[in-house]
Amino acid sequence: MSADDKNDESKHPYETEDSFHPLGAEWEDRMRNELEDTEFDADLGMEMARDAQRLVAGELSEEEFYAEYHEDMEDEFEVDERPVFDDIDDVDLDAAEDESMLEALTDVDFENEDTSRREMMKKMGAGAAFLGYGAYATYDQDDEQIPDNVSGIRPADKEDREHRWGMVIDLERCDGCLSCVTGCINENGTSTGANWMYVFTYDNEDTEQQNFLVRPCQHCSNAPCAKVCPVRARHVREKDGLVLTDYETCIGCRYCQVACPYGVNYFQWGEPDVPMSDLEHLDMRPEEVRSLDEDERQEMLSEANDHVYDERGRWTDSRPPQGVMGKCTMCPSRQDEHTDNPKGTVACQDACDEAGMSAIHFGDLDDPESRPNTYLERRQEIEESPKEKSEKFEDAEDYEQPPAPHPESQLPTFRLLEDLNTSPNITYIGNQPGANATETPEERPVPYESLSNDWGVEVVAERKEHLDYGARANGGVSEGEGDA
Repeated sequence: MSADDKNDESKHPYETEDSFHPLGAEWEDRMRNELEDTEFDADLGMEMARDAQRLVAGELSEEEFYAEYHEDMEDEFEVDERPVFDDIDDVDLDAAEDESMLEALTDVDFENEDTSRREMMKKMGAGAAFLGYGAYATYDQDDEQIPDNVSGIRPADKEDREHRWGMVIDLERCDGCLSCVTGCINENGTSTGANWMYVFTYDNEDTEQQNFLVRPCQHCSNAPCAKVCPVRARHVREKDGLVLTDYETCIGCRYCQVACPYGVNYFQWGEPDVPMSDLEHLDMRPEEVRSLDEDERQEMLSEANDHVYDERGRWTDSRPPQGVMGKCTMCPSRQDEHTDNPKGTVACQDACDEAGMSAIHFGDLDDPESRPNTYLERRQEIEESPKEKSEKFEDAEDYEQPPAPHPESQLPTFRLLEDLNTSPNITYIGNQPGANATETPEERPVPYESLSNDWGVEVVAERKEHLDYGARANGGVSEGEGDA
């Protein structure tokens, strides 16, 4: 696509003349450099990332996005497993180019769980790219016969899903102690620099106080990263909205990393700092776990206190293997109830509670009685004094009874990059960072480098350090060389 064509296109809300990426031109250049270090097409990755952000912002349709890149994806990866059926609205079948499409449906074995979407596409013809999920799902088939792997792009509708996991994070209670960072590392065994939970310290021209922004993955319901993965390793679980990566399927192209507007992805360059043998998990290969009967699988995962597989038998939890993308998972093994930790909790919240701050509140956002919803409701009716905001709770359960109420307050809340229409499932309480907010690492009350963890993994703060470390681990540039 030419530069003139791009200039004529509508732009998403955060796109500028210098950069399409919400994190700015410097970040965009860094992402291009990362893609150019891979065996995959960097130009394709950058173009898809931009259009994925235009797509979620409503400037591009699913049909247009799929059609624009289908041939390029197949040329580059020999597959195009991006979800289509559950995203494209029903199309007038009379306008379909392939008149034999519906006849071809009779050749598709919907009862075979191993039938891949690519195999279905081949059998159904090229016109299937524009056949809506509803149209083929109702073609003389029962709902139970539709293959599970047709999902992956967004959560199911509210009446069809079990939960919608998310968080309320009270920035007015955060004191920058980094307990959440340590809790995440202890739970997942992440490697040096891969800070799935990150706490920014920044100055804001609108206030003189010290400011913190707690940044896990936002687990968007309309996630750009899930729209660009050629093999559907990055996907959204229908039943609860968790955005996960199937480590077994991921090919390490890093397109998801570029498409994400929040900068929450970390590529596992070298061998993980924590070996697989040290992680609690069912000692079986992924295909063996998936082959188990559902009840038997859940029983065996629970007995092993497994922290690697989810209930489907997909390898989505704990740190990724070498050459694979990782990020915050919101602890799916907990949500699938096969660890010692209860469902409806996450490691970062537990650590924050234990530190006495209780700034992180995780739970089912569809449930009005869940912890995040009830906390937000109470905080909207209660305003704490500055002293009360900074005091620690003596008991982790005290978050249920915040300090004495004031007259009803106008509590500021926000979601990151909400105008991009990614539908993030994290709501923040507190002041949103202004346009001129600047990170001030020298003002951190607790340095990342001082953190200790159960694995003895070195902790560093900056992505530049992470990238340099990764390049060295991967046999790339030596220390002091290159520009991350």
